[in-house]
Amino acid sequence: MKKLRWAMDGGFWELDMSTATTLDGVARAVPDDPLPLGLSRGTRLSRPMQIDFFQRFMSMPFVPSSSISTHGFSLQRVFTFPFTENWFASVLGQFKFQKFVSSVKEGRLLQPSESSWLQGIGRRFSDKSLYALGLSSELLITPDDTLLVSLEAYGDKKVPRKKAVFLHKFPNHNLMVEAVWPGLFVDKFGTYWDVPLSMAIDLASVASDSGASYHLSVHHNTGTPKQFDGNQTHEVPATLLPGLCAKGAFALKKNIDLWRSKAKKLKMVQPFDIFLSNPHISFSGIIGAAGTACLGDNSVRVQVEDESHGFKGFKLHLPGVKSALLADIFASVAFTAQHGNFQRPFLDLTQFYARLDFPSGSKFLAGTTRLTQDLYNSQQPSLEAFQAICPTATLSLQQQIVGPFSFRIDSGVAVNLRNREWHIDVDEPVFAIEYALQVLGSAKAIAWYSPKHEEFMVELRFFET
Repeated sequence: MKKLRWAMDGGFWELDMSTATTLDGVARAVPDDPLPLGLSRGTRLSRPMQIDFFQRFMSMPFVPSSSISTHGFSLQRVFTFPFTENWFASVLGQFKFQKFVSSVKEGRLLQPSESSWLQGIGRRFSDKSLYALGLSSELLITPDDTLLVSLEAYGDKKVPRKKAVFLHKFPNHNLMVEAVWPGLFVDKFGTYWDVPLSMAIDLASVASDSGASYHLSVHHNTGTPKQFDGNQTHEVPATLLPGLCAKGAFALKKNIDLWRSKAKKLKMVQPFDIFLSNPHISFSGIIGAAGTACLGDNSVRVQVEDESHGFKGFKLHLPGVKSALLADIFASVAFTAQHGNFQRPFLDLTQFYARLDFPSGSKFLAGTTRLTQDLYNSQQPSLEAFQAICPTATLSLQQQIVGPFSFRIDSGVAVNLRNREWHIDVDEPVFAIEYALQVLGSAKAIAWYSPKHEEFMVELRFFET
């Protein structure tokens, strides 16, 4: 859910992750070899436009969000300026309500020079550290070309965040050119990183239910990455180090319907979400290959060999020029089951989704070979071999509560044989309440909470399953 996975993407491409730590509300995944790609895909409604929708059509004067590690509980409001039909500008303001309440509780409300409590409250409200301001502009140059520019400024003297994005729609491809300074990334452990300057050119084929798809990108990072929270307790991911990186991936996808309901739906009753109105049981599979070419300090990761897992993909390192080539294969298998048409007011939707990911085919083959050799030689198989062949899993369960409201939980699950007490790790569970916007066909307002990051956010999503 925090991962912005849109309909037709099928969970293959690693998309941006929602976060309440910044006004923009987006963090990009730290690239790995071969997955995640660290690329972005899918049309996403910008944060100012989401808040503007909530204010105009859902009568929300303020949109709440919370990030315990940064600003606590906050309230956001946007002011929009539609200069023309093709040019949209906005001012997004954020008030750190929890920090304001804490300052009132901890300090004296009145200073010796103040004669009334109103002056004390006014002094608190004038504290610049309670506010953050985001300026953005979206210009529709042509029906297929869009330019987005944004600036975020924080009253607590954090580094301002700037972004420029150009989007172009080809008949069967999407092109994105982006520059962000600093760029916000999140690694697999949930740690946020700031890269002083991150630039990317990204070309992706339009996704489909079945068939071939590919993704090409060139990334360039400049400067020394730092942890977003100011602490330097973790080692910097090698893929974020300065340098130029070209990535490409090609995949084949196949969907198979085991069963799809042919029962008639209720007459004259529109489903709350048209994408969730067909009961079915289906499988899907993806197999593909990814390659990376690095030039610069980010090529240092090739020197670190994981001896316990044997050979891991194709690697070629040229230390004299700080360059490297990497390639590997990957695969995933998904299962989806849905009951109900999401038309009736109570318990008319139950959906379960499970996906097994094999992010490194060479690692899986090396583990399988070693495991087979151990069994053939009547030796006790090693934990490393078992660990190498265990896929990671993603589970999701959605249940209608009443009317357009439903409850959803998403979580990653991984086998960890090195933990002798408990061999299953639950990775980033996210709990959410969804409100389907029936009049829009397939759109929803989502309020989600992540216990791992201690983040809460209200978002607007379109065409997402």
